This record gives sequence, C-alpha cells and structure tokens, in this order.
Amino acid sequence: MMELDWLVAAVVLVPLLTAVLPVAASLRWKNVGWSFAAAIVSITFALAVGLAWHVYENGAEWYEVAGIPAPFGIELYADEFSMLVVILTLSICLGVLAYTRIGGPRGNAFYGGFLLLTGGMLGVVLTGDIFNLYVFLEIMAISSYALVSASKYRWSTYAAFKYLLVGTVGASFYLLGVALALSATGTLNMHDLTDQLAVAGYDNPVVVTAFVLMGVGLAIKIALFPVHTWLADAHASAPDGISAVISALMPAVAVYAFARIIFTVFTPEFLDANPTIAQLVLVGALLSLFVGSTFALLQDHIKLVLAYSTVSQFGIVLVGIAVANETAVFGSALHLFGHGFVKASLFILAGMFALRFGGIRTVDEYAGLAKRAPVMAGAFAVLGIAMIGLPPTVGFAGKWYIALGAFEEGMWIVSLLVLGSTLLSAGYILPFINRIYFHPFDGEDVDPASITAGMLIAIIAGATLGVALGLLSSEIYALLESAIQSLVS
Repeated sequence: MMELDWLVAAVVLVPLLTAVLPVAASLRWKNVGWSFAAAIVSITFALAVGLAWHVYENGAEWYEVAGIPAPFGIELYADEFSMLVVILTLSICLGVLAYTRIGGPRGNAFYGGFLLLTGGMLGVVLTGDIFNLYVFLEIMAISSYALVSASKYRWSTYAAFKYLLVGTVGASFYLLGVALALSATGTLNMHDLTDQLAVAGYDNPVVVTAFVLMGVGLAIKIALFPVHTWLADAHASAPDGISAVISALMPAVAVYAFARIIFTVFTPEFLDANPTIAQLVLVGALLSLFVGSTFALLQDHIKLVLAYSTVSQFGIVLVGIAVANETAVFGSALHLFGHGFVKASLFILAGMFALRFGGIRTVDEYAGLAKRAPVMAGAFAVLGIAMIGLPPTVGFAGKWYIALGAFEEGMWIVSLLVLGSTLLSAGYILPFINRIYFHPFDGEDVDPASITAGMLIAIIAGATLGVALGLLSSEIYALLESAIQSLVS
C-alpha cells in the first residue's frame, strides 16, 4: 500500500506556507488575493478529499514531523473523526470565498489572513500534540482578530480588541493546563498522554486541575455561556464572510479540540472517576443552550440572532459530548457538521440580502423579499427550518441522536430539554420567514447584479445538505460507527 502520510502534513502546510503569497503579490499587483486564496483552498480541498478517502479505506494516518518519532517529536494525526471536520472546514471556506469575490473585502492582506486562518483551523484538527494544539489555536485566533477588524464599520476595531482580550485569557487557561499535564506525565503527545495520565491517576489533583484549565480555555474559544459575549460583538462588526467562519467553523474546531481532550487524552474513564466534572460540563452545555436561545429571541438584527444561535447550537453539541455514549457522540458529530453548513449558508445569505437590497439587516427590513428574490428566500426558509431542527433536516437528526443517547443513560430530562429547545429556535427564526413570505415588499432592489452564480450555488448546496444529511443520518451512522466506538471506548 502506498504511503500517504505526507498528505496529512500537506493539508495543514499548504495554506499556512502560502499565506504570504497574496501579501507578496501586493508589491506588483493589487486585488489578486482572492485568486490566490481560491486556488490554494481548492488545492487543499482536493488533497483533503484524497486523504479522507485513504483514511476511510485504510484507517488512521500519522505523520512524524522531521522524522522524529513520538512521543519526542511532533505528530500530525488524521482519523475518520478529524477528516469529517477537515472537509467541513474547507467546504465552508470555499463557500465563503464564493461570497467574498463580490461581497469583499478585496485586499491582498485580507486573503493572506484568510489563508492563515484556514491553516490554523486545519492544524487544530490534525495535530496530535496538546502544545501544538495551543500553537494552532493561536494562529487561528490572531488571524481572526485581524479579519474581524477588516470591516468597514467603525466599531469593528473595538470588537476585535475585545475578542483579542477574551481569546488571550482563554489561551492562557489552556496553556496552564498543558503545563500541568506535562508536569504530571512528562509528555505532550495525545496518544502517549492517554497511558501516562492513567498511570498518574485520574483523581490526581494535578491531572484534574489540568483538565479544568484546558476545558475552561476551550470553553472560551467555543463561546459557551457565560464566556460568550465576545461572539456577538465580533459577528455584528465583522465582514459577512468572516462572520460565517467565526460562527460556523471556529467554535466547531474548538469543540473538536474539546472532544479530543476528553476522549483521546483524558478518556471517558477520567469522567467516570470525576463525575462532578462530567455533570458540570453537562450543566454548562444546557445553560449555553437556553441562554443563547433566549438572547437570540431578544434580537431583531439577523447577524446577532445568528450569533446567539451559535451559542445555543454548540450547547447542544456539548450536551452530546457530556453524555459520552456512542449514540450521543454521533449526534454531536452530525449536529456539528450540519450546523456548520447551515449556519455558514445563513450568514452568506444575510450578506447577499444586504448587498442586493441596500444593507438590510433587521426583521422588519426582510418584509416581502420572496417576491423579489425567490431563490434566496427559498434557501433561507429551508436553512431556517434546518436551524430550528424540524424533520427531516440535519438539525432534527442531530438533536434526536443526542436526546436518544441521553435517554439511554437514563437522563430523560436532558432528552426533553434538547428536543424542547426546538421551540426556542422556532421563536427566533420564524419571524424572519414570516416577514419574507407573508408581508409586502416595501424596500428597494438596489443591486441585483451583485448576486453571482457562485453565491447562489453555495447557498443552494448548503440548503441541500441541510436536508440530505438528515435524510441520510442512519447511513452516516453506519459509516462512522467504528470511528465513534474507538473514540468513546
């Protein structure tokens, strides 16, 4: 069998190492950054598809940086779970690029930062080392601070600064946890830590403190309640394309990292030995679910509604991870994957409506849009229904598996809360659908030519996936069953 371990490194390094190209091109050409970014992300996506096929056919793949074996060297690791998030990341990045070609920003430096952000997210997903997880988290975060501030709005600099302060606090907590884990075990490699933490003892105060610090740091990155406030400011002021990445991808990547820390590094045995921590994770997830939905209900600005919805939706994902059985973890993986496509498509749609109809953002301004933009309105309706979580969409399927997993553990109240959250989701999405379809249009169709075929393809693909992933959920479960079993066992 041909060795393809180099593909693991290539998927991370291609966007990272080429991020300088759009900036260097500024010495001779202006506004060529989009072309560089589109080509590089497309190449990376093709490499990732090849790697995913290899992993699903032959099992996990490792790459030892500079040929130095673990646990002393730096390791990159790809399995079925990580490739799911890699494909999600690159697919959404391509969709965002389809929007920004016309929607902007257009500067070469912006697209250099976008490639750096993409490489950082891929590094978080594919690293096999908890310290390098921190390094990639910071690459991802620092580039996102700059991209948020690239907006035309005056308060974007304030939002980016607040984001930087909160993100730095989260990174510091995580790094302190890494230091304690190293002091307790003498290693940073994720798979080596699995054995060494068991030897150190799951009730060891240093081990417990390490997990708590790492968990708090990642909770800030995920934007869980009560450390979620940076997310709304960043969404409201960031360019629409970057809002899609911040909402759909960055919390998803942080959730993936949290799941890796729980299941691969500390293992479910740690949660069994420390039931109070498992209960705190579950309570925090449920609070995030309902507080996020409540704040979303109080908004009328589409980007703020979607921002607080993200807080709620990732609370649902964390519920499945806290339940920690196969059914619930699959539900979390499916919900994370489906939410990424649905939420990114909704943010791109919000940007498309603003481009075409003169910057509209509030629920009242969405009145009658179905009459002027039926395809965009239809996509919004389908995506909104998927976000609410009605059958047969992926939003329903993800919640169903999480609720079923909780019921299998005897947590029937948790099951009811997860399924009941659908009513809250309906409360903040249906007013927009109602306005779009059942109120007269009283705005101005300012720039129909601003909507490109690429944008329409991106949102139609997102809407199609929002339904198809729900309809095919049982087949996806069969495909990922062995991977989920190995993760939670």
